[in-house]
Order: sequence, then C-alpha cells, then structure tokens
Amino acid sequence: MKQVAQNYKSGELAVLDVPPPTCAPGGVLVRSLYSLISTGTELMKVGEAKLSMLGKARARPDQVRKVLDSVAQQGAVNTYKKVMNKLDSYTPLGYSLCGVVVEVGAGAEEFSVGQLVAAAGNEFALHAEYNWIPVNLCVPVPDGVPPEQAAFSTVGAIAMHGVRQSEVQLGDTAVVIGLGLVGQLVVRLLVAAGVRVFGIDTVDDRCRMAEKAGALQCSSADEAGIASLERSILEASNGLGADHILLAAGGHSNGPVETAARLARDRARVVDIGKTRLDLPWNAYYDKELDVRFSRSYGPGRYDDRYELQGIDYPAGYVRWTERRNLACFIDLIAREQMDIGSLIAGTFPIADATDVYQQLSTGALPGVGFLFEYPKDAPEEASPATALRREPVGRAALAGAARLGFIGAGNYASSMLLPHLQKNEDAVLAHVATNKSLSAANAQRRFGFENISTEANAVLSDESLDAVFVVTRHSSHAELACRALETGKAVFVEKPLALTTEDVDRIVATVDATGNDRLMVGFNRRFAPLLTDLRDRFGDPGGNYSLRYLVNAGRLDPSSWYLDQDKEGTRFGGEGGHFIDTLAWWLNSPPTEVYAVPGPEAGDVIVTLRFANGSAGQITYVGGGNARFPKETLDITGGGRNGRLDNFQSASVWAGRKPSTRKARGTDKGQRAELERFVAAVRSGGPMPISFDSLIATTRATIAVDRSLASGRPEMV
Repeated sequence: MKQVAQNYKSGELAVLDVPPPTCAPGGVLVRSLYSLISTGTELMKVGEAKLSMLGKARARPDQVRKVLDSVAQQGAVNTYKKVMNKLDSYTPLGYSLCGVVVEVGAGAEEFSVGQLVAAAGNEFALHAEYNWIPVNLCVPVPDGVPPEQAAFSTVGAIAMHGVRQSEVQLGDTAVVIGLGLVGQLVVRLLVAAGVRVFGIDTVDDRCRMAEKAGALQCSSADEAGIASLERSILEASNGLGADHILLAAGGHSNGPVETAARLARDRARVVDIGKTRLDLPWNAYYDKELDVRFSRSYGPGRYDDRYELQGIDYPAGYVRWTERRNLACFIDLIAREQMDIGSLIAGTFPIADATDVYQQLSTGALPGVGFLFEYPKDAPEEASPATALRREPVGRAALAGAARLGFIGAGNYASSMLLPHLQKNEDAVLAHVATNKSLSAANAQRRFGFENISTEANAVLSDESLDAVFVVTRHSSHAELACRALETGKAVFVEKPLALTTEDVDRIVATVDATGNDRLMVGFNRRFAPLLTDLRDRFGDPGGNYSLRYLVNAGRLDPSSWYLDQDKEGTRFGGEGGHFIDTLAWWLNSPPTEVYAVPGPEAGDVIVTLRFANGSAGQITYVGGGNARFPKETLDITGGGRNGRLDNFQSASVWAGRKPSTRKARGTDKGQRAELERFVAAVRSGGPMPISFDSLIATTRATIAVDRSLASGRPEMV
C-alpha cells in the first residue's frame, strides 16, 4: 500500500510502498477514502524537519535536555546512535480520515465490514491506504454524509473541545483569533451555538470565509483592524467586551494573547486551542482577572492509553464529552446540515501526489484551508495484511553459509543496539522483518537491507529460509513468540525478559522438552561487555565466597512509557532486572537460589538481596529517583581480600595490592556486539548457545521471584 512519510533528519517527504497493517484486537482495519491534511500541525512538523540540527534543537529544547542527560549516563557514542536512529527514520503524517471497514478485530464487533467510518489519531488515522483504528478513535458515519466531509471529523473534534472549554452560552460574544482550518470550524460551531462571533486573521480571504459562515465581523491583525473590531464588539456587548477569546493561531508572535486581553471583558475566558506563544502581559490579565484555559486536542481520553488503546470508556455521567463522543457529535452536525464543511474544501489530490502538494502548501501556492488526499475507491487485488514486500539485499550479497536471520519487532533498541552490529557481520544475512506498523518495517528495510518486510509475525515464523528468529517486541509477547519460534526448530534470540510469569517459564520449558529444541538465547548482554570481562579476568578467583553490590540509577520513566502498564507488561524491574541478576550469576558462575526484596523510596524502586548456590551473596539496588547525570550502573565486588569496581562500563578498577589497577574504555560498550557475534557463530556452527538454557531459566525465575517477595514480604526460593 502507499503511505506518506517524512524523514525528520533530512526533511525528505515520500510516498512509500509498505505492507498494510494487520487487524489487531480492539479495533478495525480501515481502507481510506479521504484523509485531511492539517495545514497547521502537519506543515509545522514538515517545516521543523527542514531545519538544521541546531534549528531542530532550538525548536525542541525539552528533547535537548533529555539528550544531555543520556550523554552523562550512556556516553556520547551510544546517545548519538539512539538520537540518529530516531531522527533518521520515516515518521507518519496525518490524523483525520474517512474510510471503509475491511476487517473487524476481536472486541470491536460494534463495527461491521463495509461500514463507513471516521477515524482519528496521529498514530492511527494516517495518510495511508490502510490503517488499523482502535474502537475509541473510530465512529460510524451516517448515510448521506459525504465521506470527504466526514474526513474533517478529527479537526472538528479539536475545534469542538475548544468551544466546550470556553463554556459559551446563548447570546455570548466570542472572538476567534486565527481563522485557519481549526479557526473556521470554531466559528461555525459558535454560530451554531447561538453565539455572536468575531474574528481576526492576517489573511483577508479567511476573514471573508468566516463572515460567510456567520461571523458578524472579521478584521486583519493590524492596529486599524483591531480598533475597528473593538468598536464593533463593544457595541454588540453593550460596552462590556467579549465573553470569550479563542486562540486558534500559531507562530511565534505574542500578538494574539495581547489582543485577547484588549478585547476581553472583565473576567472573560481565554482558551488556547492552537500552539500559540503565551507570554501573558501580567497587568492586562491581572486587571481583568482573565481565566486562561487550555484545550487539549480532541477532548477527554486523549493521550490515555487505557481509553485509546484498551477501549475503556469514561462513564457519561462523569465525563459527558470524550474525544469519541466529540467525533460522533461533529459527524452528527454534518448529517443534520448544521455544519457547512463543503465550503472549506479547497482541493482534493491523489495520495500519489502528496509530496508535490506539501511543497505547494509550504510555499503558499495553494490558497484555502481545507485539503484532502483521495485514495482508490476499490481495494487493490494484491493488498493484504499478510503481504510481504521483497527486494534484493542492500550493500553486499549473502555469503555462502551465512546465518539467515528474521526479526519480529524493530523498535528503537533493536534499531540502535542490535541491527547495526548484525548488518556489519559477514556471517549474518538480515532476511526478514515483521513489525506492527508499516513504516517501522519500511525503515528497517531502508536502513539495514532486509530482503523481506511484513506486518505479521507469522510471516517470519513460517519463513523456512531462516536459521534464527529474533523476538524484540514488548515484554508481554516474549514468551508466546519464543515458544512459537522454538516450535519451528529455529534458533531463537529473545530480548529480555524471557517471560513475565512462572506459568510462562513453565510453558517455555515444556516447549523445549516437547520439541527437543533448546537453542534459545536471551539478550543478557552485560556479561559480554569487554570492560567487565576484563575486570573479571584481572580480579581472578581468590577462593571463598564473594559479596557483590549492583547500584542501578534507572532514572524516571516518561509518563507515556509503556513500561508503566504493569497490568500488561509487568513491573519495571521484571522487565529489566534480569540483566543485573544474570551479571551477578555469571560473575559467580553460580545460579541464584533465593531472593528477598523490599520496596525502595519511590514507586518501582526495589532493593534485592540474592543468595547463590555457591554461598555467595549479592545485592541489587534499583532506583529511579536519582540524578539524571549520575552514572547509571555501578558494580562493586568484594572477596578474598580483593575489591573490584565497574563504573558505568567506562572504567574498571581492581584493588589487589597496594594500589588500584584501573582501565578505561573509549566508549560505553555494554556487550551487544560480542553477544551477537557469539550467537551468530553458534547458529552457524550448531554449537552450544552462548548462555546455557538452565542459566536463562534460573535468571528468569529469580527475576519473577522478586515480585513475589515484594508481595509476600518474605524471602522466596528460586
């Protein structure tokens, strides 16, 4: 299928051929008929992508701070790789469309195949021929509503939520500053609500368009225009001023908020709908005690994964107008002919012409505010969610005897820490990749030369040409995919954790017993880190037991991180803690037998004490509330009159005599390259996996036992 995408690093816009998404539970697969171009949000994103790296940094200072924190913990090289991986990838455009349901997922039975729907979401309702849409971001379109008008529904919901935030009443007076697409829709909604509407914009044609839609007067943003508008507003409001000011303007000027204070009455409401500069003039806003409000996107439910992805609705008695109800309400206004959308449509273009359309919009060559992409009315015969696209390998031909590798998942970790090493390995061929999102697969093919791409895990699992399968997906899917991959007889690499529950571990063990295939590897890479292996060699074996202490300054998670979905993805330590337990077990060459865990000072923090079969003890302190610039990982070893210390994989010291012996690394190498070399070599030779199956299971059971100990308050046997 065709999809519009942009490379944020280079600014390149492209219409790509990518595999269609699959129909996952909780949503529907929709074939697009029309998708709306957001002349505000999308053109801003397109403009930012064309900036220099310095310009991008100035545009997103919040991201610059995160990068600097990452450099302090991860090192400059690893941080650079991660940043470039995110920047040098195709990202989707679009968030408002109308299309036809072609497949219904489990839990979305309220929809039916062939039904016309409107859809929302900047991760779902994209400029693409096919999109998977969650139920709470999708609404039916009644008979008689033109699909090209229904495609405006998401932007309509944005405008509607802004109007709701203002709490307008019949007879109120409102001013809309900024008469682009959102502003035009706000004007129409206010007029429909019985409000006296005025408007301001720098483009005269937009002012006249708003007046035709029912605004009493619209003026330019210069002093003469504002003065004229002020007189009209005072006359219409009996000298009071405007009850509501709705800011639908963008840009870097502070003029809109200053004009708002001038036109507003005492204690009026000012609602920010767009991305407007808000350096509030204190005296003006204080003197009138203006009520400043924000309007967050489509309405309640936005940015809440439980609502948008899991389909958990808010009761209407508590939240009357959610984002889905706003979408449905806007469609209903169109159906009852109370919302004039047809006059907003300035142009409709084939999706294949997208790059040229964006270019014309950026230069102002296309006048108007409403522009649509149109898609083929009939589904192409070859379009299928299971379609895999094949191309010849990029960069080098496959070497005889090389291991053919398949990937399920190609997210940021795989793309920055695994695939670059495998791409350089002459004993490996990147043969097939499957991802949930079409662009992720296309990005992986473009950057790493995969021969085949698809959006279905089964396509990789059933590929008989593969020698090994990598599972690099979200934690909750690891055990299921690992078992299915083992059943194919292939070697399997699973990024940690191997499993989240004891039942899943038992299932993996049973699968190995049933198939005889124990060729399993888990991404416990730290035991392969050059600086750590060198430290262990230099420390030697002084005899007797050891005491080890591992401090992990994990840092706080972004509130939107899927790691926080503990009900589905397990605890944060359950997902990452296996790294550190495996490192201690490897150092001691002994499996863990008992764990005792207590909670730390903040949610998700844990202090774990472990006993090992050889009598040694270890402690892992895993905390998220430390300083972002403090080293992420510190390992201390004591035993036989010796001490060792690893400082964040950047330096390692041994105290065995009168003076410490210290070695430093040029970068921060946590062992991924060596780990992958060992795995590929084992796949090619048929020899043992780099980590024994028993060790992988023991580490996974110990990690799961940590959560049991936290719940019971007692030590738990592994």
